[in-house]
Amino acid sequence: MFKKTGISFIILFIGIVFICEASFAARPSDVLTGVTTGKRRIINHNIQQAKQKAVSDALKVALQNSFATLVSRQVFASRLDFFYDQVLSHTSDYIITYRVLGGIENKGHYLVGVESKVDVALLEKTLTDARILNANMDKPVILFFIVEKTPQDLLPKYWWGKNPIPYQSFAEEIIINKMVQDRFIITGNGLERPDPSFYNITFNSIYDTIAAKDLGVEMKADMIVFGKASASEAINRMGEEKTFNAQINLEGYNLETGEKVVTSQVQAVAVSDTDRQGNIQAIIKAAVLSAQDLSEKIDTYWTQNLRKEHAFDTRIEGENFLPRFIALKQRFKQMSGIENMQPKEMGSNYAILQIFYKGKPSQFADAVMLKTFESFGLEISDVTEEFVLIKFIEKQEEAALFDDSKDTAAPVEEIQNTTE
Repeated sequence: MFKKTGISFIILFIGIVFICEASFAARPSDVLTGVTTGKRRIINHNIQQAKQKAVSDALKVALQNSFATLVSRQVFASRLDFFYDQVLSHTSDYIITYRVLGGIENKGHYLVGVESKVDVALLEKTLTDARILNANMDKPVILFFIVEKTPQDLLPKYWWGKNPIPYQSFAEEIIINKMVQDRFIITGNGLERPDPSFYNITFNSIYDTIAAKDLGVEMKADMIVFGKASASEAINRMGEEKTFNAQINLEGYNLETGEKVVTSQVQAVAVSDTDRQGNIQAIIKAAVLSAQDLSEKIDTYWTQNLRKEHAFDTRIEGENFLPRFIALKQRFKQMSGIENMQPKEMGSNYAILQIFYKGKPSQFADAVMLKTFESFGLEISDVTEEFVLIKFIEKQEEAALFDDSKDTAAPVEEIQNTTE
């Protein structure tokens, strides 16, 4: 009886592997459906408890697979602490539904196969809020400083510097919403406005770009956008109605270099019979144009900046070195981003190449990790601005990472989203 049941579970498991691979490869943008397995030891003949914990383990694997689809392997490895502490400990928050496909007792353990749906949209938001997802995106993090003033305002409106007044900028809201839609990451917005004094930063004036850059660095932004939106009544009229001119001037600074790299200047005209409404309408029209212009210019600059040619050393090492090195070097020659390779050192089990790559070392590392080989794997354990370390690993070592022969030491939270 057991042999028959065991064979059935093996067939189920093989099916799970193929179903899981297909499901996770073709995920929609907001939900990830897949099948995973869980295994738990039966203690004191309590089969139900072992089953519940095995199901919980399977759901955690589904969430882990979702995390792996959203970030690079380097980000995955470097942020394991966040994943375990902040994501995996709240697995039930990300599981939309699940269904137990089957389960058996096997050598003192209970094994299950579980089909689940993971809320990828929520997971993306969690990783974006934690500034993790952006590590795998070719978009900068931006902190905005936009002064806004109309004739009805006694003082310009702003949120930083000395004695800021209540700040509700029509221009900034429109521009930021557009940037978010275009997948830029905005920091320090809304209720999360940073307090400069907390970082011992003092603005000598509301147009102090030096202090703004310092605050941007503290907020871990890649760029700041600094500028002014204003509106006023124009001399020209359209019939009996007044016309109002608005102008928005913005400057973008790269915080890595401190240089001004983007400039945007737009104007717009609105018609109204009331001053306040006319000024606001003009600013809104100008903000729509400014948002489009700024988004395109920053996107163009940032892409060019990321794709500048970088030169860095790459150390390659491992067992059975020479044939594997030849195979990897051949793959390098097929990578479009590599402009040139120069050998610097060569040993019996290692080599150092100077790589000239159109992109940053982190982008080179991500591209390399997409390369697969039949007889060995790759491990990238060190990526800096000047150095990348690549190690050859055995296939069985990679498979061992997924060996579930041992129990998880920590207790597993029971998931109650749905019934079987």
